[in-house]
Amino acid sequence: MGHGSGGGDEPGQAVFDARRLAALGRVSAVAPSPCGRALVVQVDRADADTNRYRGALWRVALDGATAPRRLTAGRAHDRAPAFRASGDLLFLSDRADGDGPARTQVWCLPAGGGEAVRVTDEPLGVEAFQVARRGDALVLQAPRWPGVPVAEQRAFDDARQKSGPSTLRYTAMPVRYWDHYLPMPAPHLVCWQPGGSRDLTPDADRAHRQGQWHLAAEGSRVVATARRPAAGGIDEVDVLVIDVATGATRCIAAGPRTQLEEPRLSDDGRRLVCVRAAQGEVPGYAPRLLVVDLETGAQTSLAPDWERFAHPIGFTPDGAGVLVTADDRGRLPIFRVALADGAVASLIPPGLGGSHTGVALTWAGDALVGLRSTFTAPPEAFVLALEAGASPRIPARLSGFDAAEASVKIEEFSVAGAGGEPVQSFVLRGPGEGRRPLLLWIHGGPMSQHADAWHWRWNPLVATAAGYVVALPNPRGSTGFGQAFVDGVWDNRFGAECYHDLMAVTDALQGRADVDAARMVAMGGSFGGYMTNLIGTRTDRFAALVSHAGIYHYPQFRGTTDEPAWFAFGFGFEPEDDEDAFTRHSPHRHISGWRTPTLVLHGDRDYRVPVGEALALFEALQRHGVESELVIFPDENHWIMRPANVVAWYEAWLAFCAPRVGLSGG
Repeated sequence: MGHGSGGGDEPGQAVFDARRLAALGRVSAVAPSPCGRALVVQVDRADADTNRYRGALWRVALDGATAPRRLTAGRAHDRAPAFRASGDLLFLSDRADGDGPARTQVWCLPAGGGEAVRVTDEPLGVEAFQVARRGDALVLQAPRWPGVPVAEQRAFDDARQKSGPSTLRYTAMPVRYWDHYLPMPAPHLVCWQPGGSRDLTPDADRAHRQGQWHLAAEGSRVVATARRPAAGGIDEVDVLVIDVATGATRCIAAGPRTQLEEPRLSDDGRRLVCVRAAQGEVPGYAPRLLVVDLETGAQTSLAPDWERFAHPIGFTPDGAGVLVTADDRGRLPIFRVALADGAVASLIPPGLGGSHTGVALTWAGDALVGLRSTFTAPPEAFVLALEAGASPRIPARLSGFDAAEASVKIEEFSVAGAGGEPVQSFVLRGPGEGRRPLLLWIHGGPMSQHADAWHWRWNPLVATAAGYVVALPNPRGSTGFGQAFVDGVWDNRFGAECYHDLMAVTDALQGRADVDAARMVAMGGSFGGYMTNLIGTRTDRFAALVSHAGIYHYPQFRGTTDEPAWFAFGFGFEPEDDEDAFTRHSPHRHISGWRTPTLVLHGDRDYRVPVGEALALFEALQRHGVESELVIFPDENHWIMRPANVVAWYEAWLAFCAPRVGLSGG
């Protein structure tokens, strides 16, 4: 990749490029130790031989007295660490054990030291697990073939893999999810015990696919989401309360057109908090917190007027509140929501910013741990004491990133968008003076946000190092700015207010002294790719467009995406009801107005926005004489995940745009 010819790069300044991004350690999970003195952290690194990221586990002392120590080594993918109360460390690994094919199982590093030993022997492997903080309960999520005895599962699966048939049969939608057809083996929740296991969901088929579940601290109960088909094609999602000892189950019904998601049990297992989302008659999506008393059955909406999309962490140690993360004006803080009155308080000091994910309480309940990142710092493990005035503390940095690599200036501003609504944006630029090309980077979703967070897929530092001023706008549909702002993309308005918001941001940016209005690029992925396509049909103010996995043809997309009912719900009607109204914001209807040189990128295994959208767009651009290129990744999905492909993705769009905005290299 090259430097900007007008970017004012300083001699000898190191460039943070895509190869450096792909080579960094990806800190992706944190487990606090029962003793309270250490964390175990999962760090994924690129494996050049397999073109994949593989995880290893590291021990980090909270007092910093000793250097981080690697606990696992080799070519296995070691991930999802969790401690038992005894101090034994459990984790998932695909390491080989015996002569058969390596299937992911739960392994254990004993508290007393020694080599890792395999704990489980699930016939088709283990997808996830949780351990009780009190007691020995270990619950697994494991796939199983329907109608096949447990003792015959492995042989049956081996035979199917070797000799077929490869048939997949379905009686209801959906049949695909992101990058795979739904497999015939279904996820079951299994209580593992030495010498045998108990299937807690013996009749499971579709119910626990894409599900969430939580094991009580004392190990007596599991709560799990359970999907069931409903009118309109959008599953309703209940919560099951399962007795671990007996398998007895009762259902907390979601109700019509409603989903209950992300359930978390209180420490004593008597209450749960979850997210309740109901689809109204007018298209819209408004998830809110719900607390359920499992003893009385009483349900209470918590902070119903707090217009944020909250993700429960769990109950506070004193039981008086709930801890959550939630998008909030371009950040992802941690909040405490009081049960008594729904009062919301941020646990992150004002002005600190940043984003926090994978958050959990320590065993003592006196602190939170998880991952913290910003625009200029990749995720690292943090500890946040639950005391007034505390700030997140990072005990060790395992990513390998040097703060000097992020020499950028960050600004935040707001402009009046469609209808006068304020639209927030972030602007990042590297050091030096002079006017530079602008990159308008549009986020996906649309219910998402550009946040003060590190993004492995859409990393602005690669673009600033290449010579761009990077703008990250939060137009209509973005979360963290209130319900009405989110609702601005529903009811067949994908290309209405959101487009005008983006143009208002662009108007403000092109008037800046450090931006060259003749050298602007618009780029986005998923919904951002759709907005890029729409921009191509409506204006030629940009020198180049980069569309990744973007919708081009509404009716075609409606019939081939993995979640077609959700797309139709956002419109309120089907294409056959009124095709002209349905397609009014579909880029394919307005292709004759496209003039801007365009790069189209797509993963062939993308089932959320199937590759047919890219193929149809590229064919139309070529047919209409628009300068265009197509880059396909046959082994990738909606995202680009493999290290070499990550590098190729960045280098492709940088090379395409460079000559069109006056930058050297590519």
